[in-house]
Formats: sequence, structure tokens, C-alpha cells
Amino acid sequence: MDIKVILADDHEVVRAGIKAVIERKGNDIIIIGEASNGEEVLRIAKSNPADVYVLDIAMPLLNGIETIERLKKIDATCKILILSMYDDRTLVERALKNGANGYLLKETATDEIIHAIQEVYLDRYFLSPNISKYLVEGFLEKQNISKQYHTINTLTSREREILQLIAEGFNSKEMSTKLNLSLNTIHVHRHNIMQRLNIHKQADLIRYALKEGISYL
Repeated sequence: MDIKVILADDHEVVRAGIKAVIERKGNDIIIIGEASNGEEVLRIAKSNPADVYVLDIAMPLLNGIETIERLKKIDATCKILILSMYDDRTLVERALKNGANGYLLKETATDEIIHAIQEVYLDRYFLSPNISKYLVEGFLEKQNISKQYHTINTLTSREREILQLIAEGFNSKEMSTKLNLSLNTIHVHRHNIMQRLNIHKQADLIRYALKEGISYL
């Protein structure tokens, strides 16, 4: 019996690469749907559910963590494999606590994707070796956000809103349209967010937002 998979990543090149590996090596795996964001995943899941969902953790509109929670409400028995460029222990812990069955790093995905899908389908857990190392070394205890970053409470409600949109993959022009703000105002807010949190790289902002569980409502 084939394992039905839905593959979600906002980078088409990544999806194409993973899909090519699965089609070449995964004799018992078929991809029944592809998505570029969490909302598309949910739409597909309602009409054509999969056995295993392979989700990027930093997708636009609805990130991987939020998508896990909503997928589990649609089908509590579905299996979810997170695909991520981030090997941060806190993100791994959040994903697993929210219902993910595995966490696969993009850098090793082409080598591990088939085995990872098969393992989670069998109701087992799969973690990339670098992630497993965290667990083996005893890093399961709750970790505080690095002291170099300031508290989320220093942000205004608008800044929190924009930070969540950044984490969901929106660029400045898209945020300007969505929030009905000038492009200059968006740039000012981005600058203020970075200054308040003492975070000055886009990737670090996304990681921080995911750690904090910030939701845009």
C-alpha cells in the first residue's frame, strides 16, 4: 500500500528537489499534493487527506507550527514531518510538542527523506542526526531565549503584528498592502523591531518569532 504524501515548502526549487528524490527512490511513496504555504496545505487536506505531511517550518500565511495544530484538528491520526533549515533545539521541541512525528534538516533531506517518511508513517519518530544529538546530550530542558535578545514585551502590538508577518514570509511591499501602511512606515517598524530585540538578521527574526509562538490574528 502506497504512502500518500503532501509536500509543502514556499521554495519551488526545494519542493522540486524533494519530489525528484521521492519519485526516484520512494517506490512505496506517492505525492498527492504540493503547497507553498500552510493555508494551501489545509485546503488540500480537507478534500484529499494524506498519510504523511512534509511541512517547511517557515512558510508564508501560516507557518509550519501553526499548520501542525490545525492539521491535527482535521485528522488527529495524520503523521507530520517537519522540513527545516533551522536546527534550533527549541524549534524542534515546539514542533514535537505540537504533534510533529519527525524533524528533518534540509541540508540532509535528499539523503534521509525516504526513510523519514517511512518511519513516521509507521508511527515512529524520526530526527536528523544533528537533532538527535541534542536529545542524547540532555538538552530537553526548557531553554530561555538567549540573553542577547531583549524581551518580546518591548514590542508594540503593531510591531508584533509585523514581526509575525516577517516570520510568515511577507516582504515589505506585501506588508504595506496588507496593513494599509506606507512602505516607509513598514521600514521604520522593521528597524525598530530589530533595535528593540537586538536582532539584526532576517533569519534570526524568523527564528525568534517562531520560538515565541507569536500569532497574527
